[in-house]
Amino acid sequence: MTTPAYQNIKDFILSRVASGEWREGDLVPSENELAKQFSVARMTVNRAIRELTADQVLIRVKGAGTFVAQPKYQSTLVEIKSIAEEITARGHQHSAVVLKLDAVVLDESLAREMQMKAKQPVFHSVLLHLENGTPIQLEERWVNPKVAPDYAAQDFTQTTPNEYLVHVAPLQKVEYRIEARSPDSGTRSALKMESGEPCLMLHRRTFSQGEVASVANLWHPGSRYQFTGHF
Repeated sequence: MTTPAYQNIKDFILSRVASGEWREGDLVPSENELAKQFSVARMTVNRAIRELTADQVLIRVKGAGTFVAQPKYQSTLVEIKSIAEEITARGHQHSAVVLKLDAVVLDESLAREMQMKAKQPVFHSVLLHLENGTPIQLEERWVNPKVAPDYAAQDFTQTTPNEYLVHVAPLQKVEYRIEARSPDSGTRSALKMESGEPCLMLHRRTFSQGEVASVANLWHPGSRYQFTGHF
C-alpha cells in the first residue's frame, strides 16, 4: 500500500526532530519549500503541518513561521522540563549543589532497567536543587555513557542534567511513575524535611538513539511540591 504524500512529509519532519537535527525552537521549512521538495501541492504540506501542530510536535507563530515545539509526550501527559526552568517560570531563583558526580557499576536490578549488562560502568550523579535557597528536589540519576560520554565533565551548577541530556541525547520516549515514599535519613536531611513527612518521588526512564539514556529518581518534599498538568 502506497504511503500518502502528507504522511511522507510528516515522517520526514518527525525523523529530523527525533534525530536532533531540528531542535526545540528551530524554524522548519516553509510550506512552499516543502511542497517544492516533495513535488506536491501546498495543501498536502498544510495537512502534514496541521496534524503535527495538533500533536504538539510543531508550533505556528503568526507572521514568523512554524517552529519545533517543546517536547511533549502524550503517552505520559508529562512535559519534560528541567527543575531550573520550572523555578525560573515562577519568578524565583534556582541553584544547585552537586553532591556526587562519578561512575559506578550496575547491579542486576539497575542493569535490567537500563537494558545493559550487570557490572558495566555508568555515570552517577546526585544533585540538590534549591528554589530561593530552599531545597525543593533531590535528583539521583544514572546515565548511559554511550549516549552522553562527556556527562561527568559537566558543571551542573551552571546547567541541569536534564538540560544537558536533552541537548546531547534528543528524547525519543519517556517512562515514569510517581509514588508517595518515605525518604531515607540522608534524603530527609538534604531536603530539610520534618520527621514523618512523605516525599513525592518521580521515577523516570528516558530513551534516545534506541538506547536507555538515563534513569532518575527525583525526590520532592510533600509539603513543598505538587505535580500538576492539564489537557
